[in-house]
Amino acid sequence: MSQPTLTLGELRALMDQISFNRLLGLRLTRQHRDGVTVECPIREEYTNLHGTLHGGVTAALADVAAGFAVIAHARGRPVATVELKLNYLAPIHGRRVTARAHLIKAGSTLCVCAVDVFTEHRRLAAKALVTYMLLPAPLK
Repeated sequence: MSQPTLTLGELRALMDQISFNRLLGLRLTRQHRDGVTVECPIREEYTNLHGTLHGGVTAALADVAAGFAVIAHARGRPVATVELKLNYLAPIHGRRVTARAHLIKAGSTLCVCAVDVFTEHRRLAAKALVTYMLLPAPLK
């Protein structure tokens, strides 16, 4: 795996520019050679009827973690989610949830990430496989 082209500070600044990430309270906590770790607080409005984290929040967290693992290696190219497969393994409750994205393959067009989602007690609660496309030019 090549070295990331963006620093942790640069990735955090990008994350903060995305209003959806701010809405969820997502925070990039660590950068790894092969990916990133992202945390999300668990707020009452993110829970389902059973008081556990809504699956859509878990999916969004996995997608963002994978996306930022790709962005760190994308050399400034815009990226877009192509596919996300998520297996829910255990209910998530407590104060926070963490996603650790591992960049498996960074190709010239497609990138694949595995994401492990953990409860605040480090219990594996979900596992995702996410594919991103590197787009050819800036979107704006």
